[in-house]
Amino acid sequence: MEDLKVILEKFAGCGWDLIAVPSKAYLDGNISKEALSKAIEQADSECGSCGCEFDPLYKRCLELL
Repeated sequence: MEDLKVILEKFAGCGWDLIAVPSKAYLDGNISKEALSKAIEQADSECGSCGCEFDPLYKRCLELL
């Protein structure tokens, strides 16, 4: 689960509310795995092939959840 934590901490600090807010909330124990998965799936759909460093992290995060 350390991999998941590292990814979520990166998402939480990215400044994009779509993934930053739910990632921080999950790390704090304030939202469900399902709610986080939904946000990550949306981010992957919107930005998952733009070529940024987060593209592979969306998919990895969903695998780990």
